[in-house]
Amino acid sequence: MNNDIVPGFDEDRDDSLKISLDKLDDVENGVLITLNGYIDTYNSVYFQKQIGKVISAGKYNLIFGCSSLNYVSSTGIGSFTSFLKLVKPKGGDIVLMNIQPKVYEVFQLLGFSQFFNIKSNMADALGYFTQGGENVSVSAFPKVVSCPVCSRRLKATKSGRFRCSDCKSIIAIDQSGHVFLG
Repeated sequence: MNNDIVPGFDEDRDDSLKISLDKLDDVENGVLITLNGYIDTYNSVYFQKQIGKVISAGKYNLIFGCSSLNYVSSTGIGSFTSFLKLVKPKGGDIVLMNIQPKVYEVFQLLGFSQFFNIKSNMADALGYFTQGGENVSVSAFPKVVSCPVCSRRLKATKSGRFRCSDCKSIIAIDQSGHVFLG
């Protein structure tokens, strides 16, 4: 099926990272790239080669489905950055969707979270492209959240990792305002 969207895509495989493609009918030159596994130094060459095939096939508007992406190293983030550099001059863009909190934290720690369009659902990801690259979702912040350990109400002005003022637990708040133990 991937070969129907990008000829020759399924010729290469890697057990640590499964990549599947779905055509996006509502987005010109768009494709949903679902990632399952992890991206590190050892499989990043495979990852770059596969996404390079997608871009070479004229797909410049990429939505990466990351709900099953368990880990991304700094090398993997570098791969995403190189894809962005390839599609931007062609009028394309990248959206990262459903990033797990641990993976999002790596993007934040390395200072890359502001370079990428990160959305929490398909409607917002598609909306980014169909609304001309504008953010169509309203910011979740400031927001009052409850500590998952002691239920203390805390005010969050942005996403990130914080320490509860009562129980001192570390909590993570994603860009959508969801709270996790961090």
